[in-house]
Amino acid sequence: MMKHLLAVTALLATGSAFAQMTPVGAWQSIDDKTSEAKSQIRIADAGGVLNGRIEKLLRKEAKQDAVCDECTDDRKGKPLVGLEIIRGAKKVEGKEVWEDGKILDPENGKSYTLRLTPIDGGKKLEVRGSVFGIGRTQTWVRVQ
Repeated sequence: MMKHLLAVTALLATGSAFAQMTPVGAWQSIDDKTSEAKSQIRIADAGGVLNGRIEKLLRKEAKQDAVCDECTDDRKGKPLVGLEIIRGAKKVEGKEVWEDGKILDPENGKSYTLRLTPIDGGKKLEVRGSVFGIGRTQTWVRVQ
């Protein structure tokens, strides 16, 4: 009985660790220049497609009622809190990577090709935005 309980406990622990190797959940984006937490983003799975919205603005000087003035699509003039900045990412078969989506930088209104890669046991997320292969990668931190 004890061996069975230990096996189930080990399996559950492995399962919960594996479940974290996904972009789904809440993340803090980190400012490239200041290394401060910038915003909290919630990534959700809708039928195998990931989308992400800003839940909170975390900078002290951030205006919580700010809107996306720089956006040029359906998000123009929409509040930053609640704004969908990740659209359409799908898991790459056989890999812990999600691609084919777009990420919006609300500071400049531009959308970039997106790649999401959970790292550090799912505690961090590499978020790469690029245009024609040129871009930048940020590391977001999972909100516990």
